[in-house]
Amino acid sequence: MNDDHAVDRATGIFVAHRNLLFTVAYEMLGSAADAEDVLQETWLRWVDVELEQVRDQRAYLVRITTRQALNRLRAMSRRKESYIGPWLPDPLLTTPDVAEDAELAESVSMAVMLVLETLSPTERAVFVLREVFDVGYDEIAAAVDKTPAAVRQIAHRARRHVDARRPRTVVSRSETQAALESFLRALEGGDLQGLLDVLAPEVVYMGDGGGVKHAALRPIVGADKVARLLAGSLGRSSVPPVFGPTVVNGGPALTIHLDGELDAVIAARAEDGRITGLYVVRNPEKLSRITSETPLTLR
Repeated sequence: MNDDHAVDRATGIFVAHRNLLFTVAYEMLGSAADAEDVLQETWLRWVDVELEQVRDQRAYLVRITTRQALNRLRAMSRRKESYIGPWLPDPLLTTPDVAEDAELAESVSMAVMLVLETLSPTERAVFVLREVFDVGYDEIAAAVDKTPAAVRQIAHRARRHVDARRPRTVVSRSETQAALESFLRALEGGDLQGLLDVLAPEVVYMGDGGGVKHAALRPIVGADKVARLLAGSLGRSSVPPVFGPTVVNGGPALTIHLDGELDAVIAARAEDGRITGLYVVRNPEKLSRITSETPLTLR
């Protein structure tokens, strides 16, 4: 087999698994740009592999991706320590099939991705591979350089940690959509009472401007505070904002344009017909994945 043929074959295999590898990296990192860098690093290592020696190509690629993502995640942890204000995952404009897959949509939702941020890098890798992608303990052990017994303990600890913090119920897309539509009507109409009606009493608002765009420097908790913050922000805007519906990370969301430019993406978490979480991303570096759909997959 000549080198060109080997590279072509490796390329075909890599491309066939690319969406899966991106999903693994993104769920581990929460950053689309860093996930793409991880895929590039994975590719560079993959083309040097003797394919005849690889028994399970998918597992091997996931292993490389996991190792590179772990290295990147540890470096990102240091970057986040100096990040200005709350750090939110990059919002992804997702394809319709993501929203139709309840398991996938929940795993990439802003609410769950933020819970994953509270895990250590190794815990996050183990949890994502085991709970989201159903990877076997032996394969995970090879990816994170731990024994299978240690991986089982880490998986148990991470699962218990996530279960204690993740949203209590899985809410249908239609219920979230209805709550978001009520929210938008109140917001566009300047209806403070309407906002209070659709926001849950314990609603949490998080804004990510990255020090580049104005955003609250800490989470805002409570319907009254969040409603007044939103009403005040609209009142201060010199240009009328244009809202539009979209689908981000598998769930209903809103875009905000100012003067024809994308200014923010609002993702929401709803429960019992009211909004319990609002996640507003304004950092321009995090909005690059809103212009075109990102295919995600668990397989």
